Amino acid sequence: MAAVRDGDASKAGILFDRYHARLFDFFCRMNGNRAESEDLVQDVFSRILQYRKTFRDDSPFLSWMYQIARNARLQYFKKYGEPVVAGTQHHIPDRQAIPGMQLERNEQAAAIQRCLMKLADDRRELLVLVWYQEMKYDQIAVLLETQVGTVKVRVHRAMKELREIYLNECSGKTLCNVKKSEATLRII
Repeated sequence: MAAVRDGDASKAGILFDRYHARLFDFFCRMNGNRAESEDLVQDVFSRILQYRKTFRDDSPFLSWMYQIARNARLQYFKKYGEPVVAGTQHHIPDRQAIPGMQLERNEQAAAIQRCLMKLADDRRELLVLVWYQEMKYDQIAVLLETQVGTVKVRVHRAMKELREIYLNECSGKTLCNVKKSEATLRII
């Protein structure tokens, strides 16, 4: 990014190759819509080039990129309206699944994604950043301009709420044969 900031536009392609799938996954998990997510990814990379001079060497690139992504998402929905959070059209196959278990894992992943979409936007964002984007708490703290301890507490609360939604969603269904005492979500 430092090279792009300093005028080497050829390095922007490397950034796109490295991070476009990650951003697409972030937006799909936040919005549940592939078309919107594709538009947002393009918008983020356009903004990265537009605001390249604001990148500082002392801040992590991921935090800077996700701040741009968050702003792009907010502006997109101000312009086009809030997303309809009915589920997700996005599916990420589990590359390590045994073929006989793939269907079950896909069903569980879909159930978790449906439950994730029922969380408030800020809580869903935290869990997406931690689980799917694999950001560390300190990176998220920089992104949200808060303390690491605050991030830990918010993630814990979001996880607790997601667990409750998951248990309510799955009560009585064979897919989720989980007792409340055994409630541990395995994120796929």
